[in-house]
Amino acid sequence: MAKMSKSTPVSTHLDRQLLVKFQQLAPWLVSFVVVVLAVLVWGQQNLWHVWPINTYRFFPVLGLMAFSVMWSQYATGWLGRQFNWPSTELSRYFSVTGWVVLVLICLHPGLLIYQRFRDGAGLPPHSYESYVRPGLGWLTLLGSTCLLIFLAYELRRVYADRPWWRYITYLVDAAMLGIFYHGLELGDQLQRGWYRYVWWFYGLTLVYFLAINYYHKYQQRTVK
Repeated sequence: MAKMSKSTPVSTHLDRQLLVKFQQLAPWLVSFVVVVLAVLVWGQQNLWHVWPINTYRFFPVLGLMAFSVMWSQYATGWLGRQFNWPSTELSRYFSVTGWVVLVLICLHPGLLIYQRFRDGAGLPPHSYESYVRPGLGWLTLLGSTCLLIFLAYELRRVYADRPWWRYITYLVDAAMLGIFYHGLELGDQLQRGWYRYVWWFYGLTLVYFLAINYYHKYQQRTVK
């Protein structure tokens, strides 16, 4: 009996350590998996003939990764609420992935703009419209609008405490849905094959995450 009483605290301590490790690693693992899936479908679509690298060939995977990492942030937020993960354990994850997303969402259209200009197609919106299939030019403008919203969200470090800032967060959520549709219609890797189903999984679960978020916000307002 003495041995059991002594081992119980040790076992509990180890369980807590494992829980903390899981809380720390799970968000990174989710982001890693979605990035790997994006790179995998991009490589398959190019038959892994990716070197020497071509701007037109390279810029799409940046968009896939950007949306995937942003989706993983929503997924992590949902998991954190489900398992009561402390926000302190997630703050570094959101900080690092936030910077990663910022770089990706700037490079994705930036490289295309640069290459189209070098090829004599001018600047957006014309250079965008002449690149995509007829009738889909408005989707490039949708992508540009969503990009501006995402960039505006970076001002949270200055304005997050303002009462009107919540409207920016609403716009970011709407922009996520816009980018989902933007990719679904324009992405070469999303027109057929297994990754189209992955993308639909992202979209449907994103709607679920948003619904849960807004339901919780509604509950908080009614309680007040």
